[in-house]
Amino acid sequence: MTETPRIQRRPLASPAHDWPDAVHPVLRRVYAARGVVCPDEVGHRLSGLLDPGGLGGIAHAVELLADAITRDQRILIAGDYDCDGATGCAVAVRGLRVLGARRVGYCVPNRAVQGYGLTAALVATMQPTPDLIITVDNGIASLAGVAAADMRGSQVIVTDHHLPGPALPHAAAIVNPNLPGDGFASKALCGVGVMFYLLLALRAHLRGHGGLAGCEPDLGALLDLVALGTVADLVPLDANNRALVEAGLRRMRAGKACAGVAALFAVSGRDPRSAVAADLAYAVAPRINAAGRLEDMTIGVECLLADDVSRAQELAATLHAINAQRRDLQASMVDAAVAKLDAIDAGDALGLALFDPAWHPGVVGLVAAKVKERWHRPVVAFAPAGEGDELRGSARSVPGFHIRDALAAVDARCPGLIARFGGHAMAAGLTLALAGFPRFAAAFDAVVRERIQPESMQPVLLSDGELAPPEFTLELAHQLRVAGPWGQGFPPPLFDNLFECTDCKAIGADGTHRRLQLRDPRSGRVYAAVWFGADGDPPAGAPLRVAFELAVNEWRGRESLQLLVRHCEPV
Repeated sequence: MTETPRIQRRPLASPAHDWPDAVHPVLRRVYAARGVVCPDEVGHRLSGLLDPGGLGGIAHAVELLADAITRDQRILIAGDYDCDGATGCAVAVRGLRVLGARRVGYCVPNRAVQGYGLTAALVATMQPTPDLIITVDNGIASLAGVAAADMRGSQVIVTDHHLPGPALPHAAAIVNPNLPGDGFASKALCGVGVMFYLLLALRAHLRGHGGLAGCEPDLGALLDLVALGTVADLVPLDANNRALVEAGLRRMRAGKACAGVAALFAVSGRDPRSAVAADLAYAVAPRINAAGRLEDMTIGVECLLADDVSRAQELAATLHAINAQRRDLQASMVDAAVAKLDAIDAGDALGLALFDPAWHPGVVGLVAAKVKERWHRPVVAFAPAGEGDELRGSARSVPGFHIRDALAAVDARCPGLIARFGGHAMAAGLTLALAGFPRFAAAFDAVVRERIQPESMQPVLLSDGELAPPEFTLELAHQLRVAGPWGQGFPPPLFDNLFECTDCKAIGADGTHRRLQLRDPRSGRVYAAVWFGADGDPPAGAPLRVAFELAVNEWRGRESLQLLVRHCEPV
């Protein structure tokens, strides 16, 4: 059965007393509820970034890179087929080139052919053999791939952020803030963030050893890509990540985004001059991700590497078309998943495992995410991996349930059932044989039953409380929009108030959205509201508790206040 969310107010926190007068009291309250106790914590100054030297293994990786540049060695970046991997690959290529590397290339595995990460199959495609391979957003589980590279005479630097397994690859250097015992203060860096930090450390090393020839390369020019990959990968936006993301957004608003990012904004119908994290999450990133899901992520990387505006626009248009195909495919797969779960009464299972031979392996992660949102259970969705009888699965979890640890428990309980797996708390990937799917489904459900807490299965909307009638202003909506960056671990402000619905109209091609008129009984004012993916029509005239975001509606050059409804329930 579908779980209905409940509205729960965040604990009240006392705002700091030294906020500038220009910061609205509601925004101060929102910040305090997220643990921000002083203005410096939302200053997002790059000077306050954590020291790259705090990353374990980075000093040795820098020495290897500096030596490779000095000796004019052939360097190959081994990327990944999601947006984090694509942006990380582009950051690596662009950054190394400005730091003096002349022979830098890249490769990205094909999801259906080589699979995830630095595999032996991917290494076999590397012609000519590189002197140095640098992984981005992968590699921590690539034991066989690193060994294959070593056999061919290539050194490997692993840069990754995923949780390691029981054994580490025998790489020349590993940079990963999530290695056991690593002292780096933020564990939330994503793949592109780790790569950017490596470049910062390399620049400092070259500067100290006279390797910059009096020229200081501007690595800040890469921050639009760092911001995009960080938001896309849904890592927590702690203070360090917020500083990286906000710096990248500032570049976009100033018209300094690279040609590929600017072109992706254009095909998305978004204006980079008013860019916020949500534009990256819901418009730009999906178009890059679509290439890795359905085609070849090389298209996405080339778009991000393009300096010619016309070429960038051409590639962005291609990504836009692929994303449209992805949306259609995703919709049909989600419909099939819902039908399967309705037929078997999904309420009986706590851990949901789904498989359909017609599903596409590049889209099962999106299916798992949609099913998780609807049923609020840990979900693994599988599709055929390609030739043979192997299945590729993508897992999504709910807050409080560590999905990678759950897969590790299944692996320990059923040795040999899972061929390989990896990931982190909220998302993971795995492969197994078709014949093993029923056994996996049972084992996964058993592990979830043993480990999940009842509160994790109840979706909760955390609210920042009520807004008083004078606080419903366009000025406050503007402040809230740009005050983030909002995202994973630092959610956008959500409020809840009592309203009466005076008008409701179905909108959208499929009629699943609603345009509402909501009356505040305290003031008598009526507010325009939109409810995307509405759960039916709210009852007219009856008191409703509505959870909403305060938003700016832009239409034909005019701005107005609008409420974005997330949930409503009768009082």
